[in-house]
Amino acid sequence: MSRNGPIALAYHTLFVIFMLAPIVVVCWVAFTPEGFLSFPTTNWSLRWFRAIARYPEFISAFWQSLGLGALSSALAVGFSVPAALAIARHRFKGREAFTALFMSPLMIPYIVLGIAFLRFFTEIGLSGSFTGLVLAHIVVVMPFALRLTLASAAGLDRSIEHAAVSLGASEWTVLKRVTLPLVVPGLASGWALAFINSFDEVTMTVFIAGPGTATLPVRMFLYIQDNIDPLVTSVSACVIAITVGGLIALDRAYGLERLLVGRGHDGR
Repeated sequence: MSRNGPIALAYHTLFVIFMLAPIVVVCWVAFTPEGFLSFPTTNWSLRWFRAIARYPEFISAFWQSLGLGALSSALAVGFSVPAALAIARHRFKGREAFTALFMSPLMIPYIVLGIAFLRFFTEIGLSGSFTGLVLAHIVVVMPFALRLTLASAAGLDRSIEHAAVSLGASEWTVLKRVTLPLVVPGLASGWALAFINSFDEVTMTVFIAGPGTATLPVRMFLYIQDNIDPLVTSVSACVIAITVGGLIALDRAYGLERLLVGRGHDGR
C-alpha cells in the first residue's frame, strides 16, 4: 500500500483547513456577546442564538427553504429518471441537443435567469408565488440531478434487466424492481446535490420571491443590508448544526456510503 508523501499530506491539510475555516469562523463569531462581529476570546454567550426567537421571519424562511428544496429536488429527480434512461440507452436524432438543453442552466448566470423568470412569471401571474419558486428551482437544479442519475444509468448492467424479462417480468415490474433500485445511489446523490443548491440559492431567488415566500438565504441577504450584528452568524451556525446532525442520523440509520455509493462498509 502506497503512502502519501509529505507534500501530499501538506496539500491535503491545507485543503481541509481552507474548506473548514469559513465554517469555523462563522460558528465562532456566533458565540460572541458583543453587538458587533467579533471573535469571543474570554466571554462566550448564547445571546444571538436567543435573539433568533425574536425574529420569527428567519424560522418561517427556514421551513420555506426546506420545503422548497425538498419539493424541487424531488421533482427534478423524477424528471431526470426518464431523461437519463433515454439518453444513456438510446441513440436518436437530437440526443446531444436534448442533453445540452437540460444542462444549459449551468451556462447561464443566475442573475440573468432571475430577471427572465421575473418577467415570465409576471406575465403568467405567478410572480412572488411558491409555485413560481418551485418551477424556477426545478430548472436550476435539474442539471445536478440529471448528471448523477445519468452516470448511474450509463453504468447499469442491462443483463440483469434482460434476466428479469426472461423470467416473465413486465416492463413496469423491471423498472420498479430492478432498474430503479440499481440507480438509487445516483438518485440519492442527485437529490442531495440538487437540494443543497436549491436551499442555498439566493442570486436568482431574490428576484422572484415575494414577501411571503422569501427563503432563508434571501431573508439573510435582506437582513445584512441594514444590520451588521452577529444574528446572521447564529442562524448560519444553527443551519450547520442541523445539517451535521441530519447527516449523522442518516449515517447511523441507513449509512451514507450505502445510500450515496451503493455499498455498505463491508464493500457490498
